[in-house]
Amino acid sequence: MTRVYNFSAGPAMLSEDVLKQASEEMLEWRDEGMSVMEMSHRGKAFMSIAAEAEADLRQLMSIPDNYKVMFLQGGASSQFAMIPLNLLSGKKTADYVNTGMWSKKAISEAKKYCEVNVVASSEADNFTTIPDFSSWKLNPDSAYVHYTPNETIGGVEFNYIPDTGNIPLVADMSSTILSRKIDVSKFGMIYAGAQKNIGPAGLTVVIIREDLIGNAMDITPSMMNYQTLSEADSMYNTPPTYSWYIAGLGFKWLLNNGGLDTIGEVNQRKAQKLYDAIDSIDLYDNPVEKQYRSWMNVPFTLKNSDLDAEFLSQAADKGLKTLKGHRSVGGMRASIYNAMPESGIDTLVEFMKEFAKENS
Repeated sequence: MTRVYNFSAGPAMLSEDVLKQASEEMLEWRDEGMSVMEMSHRGKAFMSIAAEAEADLRQLMSIPDNYKVMFLQGGASSQFAMIPLNLLSGKKTADYVNTGMWSKKAISEAKKYCEVNVVASSEADNFTTIPDFSSWKLNPDSAYVHYTPNETIGGVEFNYIPDTGNIPLVADMSSTILSRKIDVSKFGMIYAGAQKNIGPAGLTVVIIREDLIGNAMDITPSMMNYQTLSEADSMYNTPPTYSWYIAGLGFKWLLNNGGLDTIGEVNQRKAQKLYDAIDSIDLYDNPVEKQYRSWMNVPFTLKNSDLDAEFLSQAADKGLKTLKGHRSVGGMRASIYNAMPESGIDTLVEFMKEFAKENS
């Protein structure tokens, strides 16, 4: 069996160590006589898996004690509705920053429940930069400020955490969570779909300050009420148990390999290698302002787009898969999450050099 370098934006690569352990435990987890997939979510065995996963995530991210951690269903997209339903707390306005497609989707959903104040937008710049914080038009009466630290499709990423004062800061970290160390205490809430940097699809992690729980609108369904879900320890109904288990293996893998400080250094180095190649080889281009280039999602175009299909075909022959860019952007996109080894970047860069030489 030959594994490829999978540059998919999600579902994405998982660590081989994680996959091997899951394979070894597929038929029987420890001495339980059954797979994790067959366990009752309320049984002692799975409860221990869930508790250990949460403890490891708390350790990895240094999550303060006054924050709840929930492992939920519905993807990050469900959170687009759950956030205003739970966090408006009687207010009628929420602030949103528009830096790409995922920001726009969050804004569109929130408009069903409140007045959305778009405090800043880079749409006029084709989402290739981040609006300077000094230009943001924050509303002091807003319930919260929502932003997307990393836009998966456009490959644009904040290089700072906005200071919103007493207004809770809410972040969609689906494509950047666990990629480096952050100060969780600067956020009111962090949420992330798992299928990029945590584990398989089907799981959404929510990290929320406790004082923001318990103020849901009366129309909020029980399955979308943070109070209901947190009081049930993410088990109000049957949770995505196997995805939760795999996420736990991923957390342990990070802890055993130096934690977020170490993976942050690796991720920065991987991204820099790829951007150096894009910038130094005449055939390639990246439109994002350099200081806001994503560590996780690297879009690039060929200056002769007629070569796109051949580039993808030859790359696939070398085991470099899923490099086609999002249909809204075109070109190529290399998503290089935690599980992408540095050797994958080296192989891609070497291929890019060869392809450019052959097509100069």
